[in-house]
Amino acid sequence: PPGPRQPREPHRATVQPMLYRLYGPEDFPQLYAIEQACFQPPFRFTRRSMQQLVSSPDSATWIAEEDRQMTGFAIVDWAAEVTPITAYIQTIEVAPAHRQRGIASALLRRVEDSASSGGAIAIGLHVAESNTAAIRLYQARGYLPQGRKEDYYAPGLHALIFAKDLA
Repeated sequence: PPGPRQPREPHRATVQPMLYRLYGPEDFPQLYAIEQACFQPPFRFTRRSMQQLVSSPDSATWIAEEDRQMTGFAIVDWAAEVTPITAYIQTIEVAPAHRQRGIASALLRRVEDSASSGGAIAIGLHVAESNTAAIRLYQARGYLPQGRKEDYYAPGLHALIFAKDLA
């Protein structure tokens, strides 16, 4: 006769790991929805500006995705005709419901790799001096302060400038 029945494992939903991949044109609606959630006018990129950034040949846009839902993105670009090539991080954005999960850090690593693959020897960015979470991230990843730009975002809203060598 068969032995005693074993208790069944409780049903567990399969949790998909975060997927990181390059942007495709079909991603624009979700990407711009995150832009709208993260920034209010006049600090938000216009649709047209954002479309120009993501379609530039000298750029890379990385997407973070979980269960086919975009959770964040990052855009880096560089001027290949200027040597030495320096890359610039246009934006790193994570949907508010998905913050504090390491997504921005993973996106930052990927844009650095893309910039390096594009020939950049250094990478820089501006960050609002009030954005302490982003500043901590950049410093933890080896970015060094390069200065401060008064009224960069708007009167009274200053930016800190950070850069990192990639070579």
